[in-house]
Amino acid sequence: MAWVSKSMKMGKSSSSSSASLLKSLLCGPPRSSSSSYSTAKRPSNSSFKEAHDVVAEAEEEVEAAASSGISRPLSEILKELNKRVPDSLVKVLRSENGFSLKYVPWHVMNRILNLHAPEWSGEVRSIAYSVDAKSVSVVYRVTLYGTDAEIYRESTGTASVDDTSYGDPVQKAEAMAFRRACARFGLGLHLYHEDMS
Repeated sequence: MAWVSKSMKMGKSSSSSSASLLKSLLCGPPRSSSSSYSTAKRPSNSSFKEAHDVVAEAEEEVEAAASSGISRPLSEILKELNKRVPDSLVKVLRSENGFSLKYVPWHVMNRILNLHAPEWSGEVRSIAYSVDAKSVSVVYRVTLYGTDAEIYRESTGTASVDDTSYGDPVQKAEAMAFRRACARFGLGLHLYHEDMS
């Protein structure tokens, strides 16, 4: 199967060499005119046709895999991301005043993006501390790459410098900004609507 992954990386131009490799694997080495092969039983024309059909199907699969890659059109990616996140993946954060907030942890969102948009990227755009140095804000960008286009969404997250529960303040602000940027694509957005009702 190594030849399949190599042909995917090299594109369509290598599919003919992949097909010839497949033919040699299916049909065996080319026959020579030596006497050792002349006594061997020759396969019937039907077995050659079957082998040819198998090779033709394999060539089509290799070409399709080489041209499609792992990416999909953005509309398909966004459709998957807009699906409801299973309740088993949703966490609840309870504050001291009794207020509860449902959220999807950043690492779960990361895995969902890896599943449905494996060619996504994310980056911290800026980190800024407030003038009084009591809070930190992070701007995060998530970019999705489809076969037809690429789009990005940015969002901010802010955390109090004094609050060191669940990690350091910059880490918290980054996770919040990442989750919000993902929500702008529809991932976990239903949780924001539930909080409003």
